[in-house]
Amino acid sequence: MFKGVDFWPHRRQFDLLRLRRPLVILTAFLLFVVMSSLFSKGLNFGIDFKGGSLLEVQSKSGPVDIADLRGKLSSLGLGDVQIQGLDRPEDALIRVEQQAASADLSVEQAQQAAADKVRAALGDNIEIRRVEVVGPGVSGELKQAGMIAVCLASIGILLYVWFRFEWQFGVAAIIATVHDISLTLGAFSLLNLDFGLNEVAALLTLAGYSINDTVVIFDRIRENLRRYKKMPLAQLVNLSVNETLSRTIITSLSTFLAVFAIYVFGGEVIHNFAFAMLFGIVAGTWSTIVIAAPFLVWVGVKRDWSGTDTAVAGRGAAAAAKA
Repeated sequence: MFKGVDFWPHRRQFDLLRLRRPLVILTAFLLFVVMSSLFSKGLNFGIDFKGGSLLEVQSKSGPVDIADLRGKLSSLGLGDVQIQGLDRPEDALIRVEQQAASADLSVEQAQQAAADKVRAALGDNIEIRRVEVVGPGVSGELKQAGMIAVCLASIGILLYVWFRFEWQFGVAAIIATVHDISLTLGAFSLLNLDFGLNEVAALLTLAGYSINDTVVIFDRIRENLRRYKKMPLAQLVNLSVNETLSRTIITSLSTFLAVFAIYVFGGEVIHNFAFAMLFGIVAGTWSTIVIAAPFLVWVGVKRDWSGTDTAVAGRGAAAAAKA
């Protein structure tokens, strides 16, 4: 009774490989912009990584008066106190910088005392809904563990694709994954968004999602390498990308819409996580088509997977495709 609707023009072939040079130049420019911000400004690390206190508060009598809160808390002598309004006007987020140790208190105790001072200064009209206190030792360990997790995930992806296909595929996959992670980190630096453990989890999720798309295209390229032994490599890669393009676009769009719902309705706690995923989905789809696939044309791949034939040079195949 109900028939599916095919929205994708399957018979049309987009010559994506013909545009690979300007697209790579555009990608390099975007990377330069965001990485310049990353190296000059760095990341705006959250409480998880730099220590301090975070309090999520809610006013019982209407919208939070940010100016009044700032006046109350600035007189406490706690250093940098940041107050940020949330999606609901009754809610606000208070960040207190890491406190120094004293003769009587350790760093952790000083941080807890600062949170208690803020709690007392807010009064009965403000309800504290969440409190997080992270000391410098814990924050340093979390930062180190997060960096190790991202590096190990990237190495694992490289080894998996290398053994599953060939070294050219592994290098292409890791370049695309590094592109996605770097572009997302640069976006966080450029927009001055908080970066914490949730965002590390988003990067790891993004790495797995990105490699999934890349492997689908690589599988099709390998199948076509066996099927079309005399087709120029550039033409074969372009054919493979087009054959999987509908799947790539529809899957990415479905995931994007699901994460977008989390971004809009998930609240402040998961807001940056959802942003990292949204940005990463777009970057991952872009890198799979624009970086990973053309890289195989440039370096060349083996035609006969039994190992008897020699590798086909990428430049020679590209020249044959132009001819």
